[in-house]
Amino acid sequence: MQDTNAEQPWDVVVVGAGPAGATAARHAALGGARVLLLDKATFPRYKTCGGGIIGQSRRRLNDRALATIEADLPEVGFSHRMGRVTRVRTEAPFVAMVDRERFDQANVDAAKEAGVVFRDGANVRALSDEDGHTRLTLADGDELVARVVIGADGSGGRVGRHVGAVMAVTDLGLEVEVPRRPEDAATGVLLDWGPHPGTYAWVFPKTETLTVGVIEQKGHADQTRRYLDDWIERLGLHPTDQDRSSGHLTQWRTSDSPLRRGTVVLAGETAGLLEPWTREGISFALRSGEWAGTAAAAYTAGDRTALDRYESQVRAELVPEIDAGAQLLRVFTRFPAGFHFLISKTPFGRGYFIRFCRGETTLARAFRHRWVRKVTAWLA
Repeated sequence: MQDTNAEQPWDVVVVGAGPAGATAARHAALGGARVLLLDKATFPRYKTCGGGIIGQSRRRLNDRALATIEADLPEVGFSHRMGRVTRVRTEAPFVAMVDRERFDQANVDAAKEAGVVFRDGANVRALSDEDGHTRLTLADGDELVARVVIGADGSGGRVGRHVGAVMAVTDLGLEVEVPRRPEDAATGVLLDWGPHPGTYAWVFPKTETLTVGVIEQKGHADQTRRYLDDWIERLGLHPTDQDRSSGHLTQWRTSDSPLRRGTVVLAGETAGLLEPWTREGISFALRSGEWAGTAAAAYTAGDRTALDRYESQVRAELVPEIDAGAQLLRVFTRFPAGFHFLISKTPFGRGYFIRFCRGETTLARAFRHRWVRKVTAWLA
């Protein structure tokens, strides 16, 4: 393993080894940079996440990550307040499922294959600017120096605080994984538009488990827990103490939240890059991670405009999707029953949802139509 001594500055240090961080590290190494990838957890590690892979994500997966796909699903069921389920089925699959523990490990392994040095159990406690470089102090007292730092250490991460990232909304997701029963063999994705503003629940089937969860804006923990309990009961499931149960905060950025401070840049959830309506974040993590890693390698090779271009690319391609999702969430929050009818009962709504999942369109593309902007502005 390469020396991680502070006397030998790294070209790029990536903090956080989820999809954004591992992807950033791999692309920085492929660009010729000397890269260190850090994560405070010990890998492999469990991660609260439904594990849905839409088309925007799938197109960017490396071979190792692609191999972790457990199911390709052609069916989704919709319900409102745990009522009658309306199922939509297509001839070809439109969403894939992964187990995040295996998926994240695969992305780390792909980064290592590209030449990245990976160090888990490494908790970054402080960052400081130093003569055009960044010094990172770890919890064990070790210090590292980097020409570029990429922050991908998640909600409330140390690097995000250093840059000054500001989040518009933070949600609490609660989840349990239960063994998949024989009668669940043909189950597709199941989504329930919940009883409280902006909430929804899901069932994502994997090879051996069902990932069952709910999400709601942070600040209603007891209410969110009751929603999960009611959802589990509605499904007829019986989790035990041995089943994985976890929670996670998801967040998205304000319109003016910074993406960079000097040569410290943010990617993925640390930057608040998340689609607010569905709370889908993996595609944002993969795209921003790839761009950040490529830009970091170019910067360390002498291209002093590379990090500026990264910021511009995120603002041009990802921020419009976030803005559209936030607008859609405001309408969904006010009219969940109407949304349920549109998506589950109308050919337009069903078709757009499937095309969105396949990566054939985006919410931002829909908002390019004047009538969509006018209608959503009026309803919100």
